[in-house]
Amino acid sequence: MKIFLKTEDEINLMRKANQLVGLTLAELGKHIKPGVTTLHLDRIAEEFIRDHGAIPTFKNFPNPYGESFPASICTSINDVVVHGIPSDNDVLDDGDIISIDCGTLLDGYNGDSCYTFAVGDISEQKRKLLEVTKKSLFLGIEQAVAGNHIGDIGFAIQDYCQSFGYGIVRELTGHGIGKEMHEDPSVPNYGSKGNGILLKSGMCLAIEPMVTMGNRKIGMLADKWSIVTLDHKPAAHFEHTIVVRKGKAEILSSFVEVEHLEGQKF
Repeated sequence: MKIFLKTEDEINLMRKANQLVGLTLAELGKHIKPGVTTLHLDRIAEEFIRDHGAIPTFKNFPNPYGESFPASICTSINDVVVHGIPSDNDVLDDGDIISIDCGTLLDGYNGDSCYTFAVGDISEQKRKLLEVTKKSLFLGIEQAVAGNHIGDIGFAIQDYCQSFGYGIVRELTGHGIGKEMHEDPSVPNYGSKGNGILLKSGMCLAIEPMVTMGNRKIGMLADKWSIVTLDHKPAAHFEHTIVVRKGKAEILSSFVEVEHLEGQKF
């Protein structure tokens, strides 16, 4: 395992890449409404990212099966947990939830963040799932401080989400991030206090709870990318890229622009 501690200069570059991800998610939020296709959202994202001098990291990203991801964002609707492929056939309906995962490569460093959006009017059950998953992300981030362990992050997320009867996906985790999109260490969304590697200042991590309304069991669709809940109940996914600091983690990505937009909508 190779864990790279980032210098302040590197962190500044990562902050710029991650701020661009936040702006991209907010730009997409303006277009999320019933009748819109996920492929349309993907085209908006790619143009926005490239217009800002960056590369959409996900495009052509390989998986273990030799398949390259064909789009710039992941668009995961309802029971799709992660890695949904944008398509002209996927049309947003009133009441859907859609997780949009976005990555940028800017000046040699990666940004990575995800937000789950409501499409029109969603059920109270779905809204609660979104609220709990989002809150669990920040509870996990609170534990991402020098001197704690990876297990402290996962425990905080798992303990909170399971108190609502939700499932925590275990086969997929957060990760280190820097010059590469996926670096060591893995950051599970479950765990035990005090377990796992010691967190040190300068570690950059993508923390990303993937939470299911029902059973945590998942499967893969024939496209070899899309991960779905086996019981077909909805899932939510929120992600921030952070840097471990003494006392309090610093969040490099941003939900501020998206939340401002949501405030105008709702």
